Amino acid sequence: MRQNYALSFLGLTILPHGAVSLEFNVTAVSAQNGSSILQCWQMDKPFETSSQPGTTGTSLLMLSDVSNLTYGIIPPNSDGGWHNAPKVQWVVYTSGLAYITLPDDTETSVMVSGGEFGIIFAADTTDVSEKGHRTQYPGMTETTALEIPTSDGKIPEHRLLHTGPCSTSEITGIREPSL
Repeated sequence: MRQNYALSFLGLTILPHGAVSLEFNVTAVSAQNGSSILQCWQMDKPFETSSQPGTTGTSLLMLSDVSNLTYGIIPPNSDGGWHNAPKVQWVVYTSGLAYITLPDDTETSVMVSGGEFGIIFAADTTDVSEKGHRTQYPGMTETTALEIPTSDGKIPEHRLLHTGPCSTSEITGIREPSL
């Protein structure tokens, strides 16, 4: 069984004035034809340079309007089982590990390492995916996560880069936006 691993999901780099813009690519747990799938998405909104005190000169990206925030502490070496995303949401793993697999695709999976690059987008809700996905937490320490549903269940505007998780090279560094 071949497994595709990506250990990080978000390249947030502070850009000097006049630098090329930064792409925001993220692995999404989405659905197609009633089955959950992993996809690499590129968000449509560009980064902007902040002029707000405390973050002046920093590259910021408005990901989407959100409705609330939940903070979860998941025990080490636990198994979330097969489930659907409860809501269309960003999931930001701040520590630990999450291993996501699919019931209808035993060759594609993703390992999420909490921290700087530990973000995914979950959109395989019950209205679009029959079986959902499985999340296991194989670490020896607890995994902490922020679940951040989008307002009105809206999926942010994005472009599909490919089926499967984003690779490390797709989510890190400064690049010109792809057309």
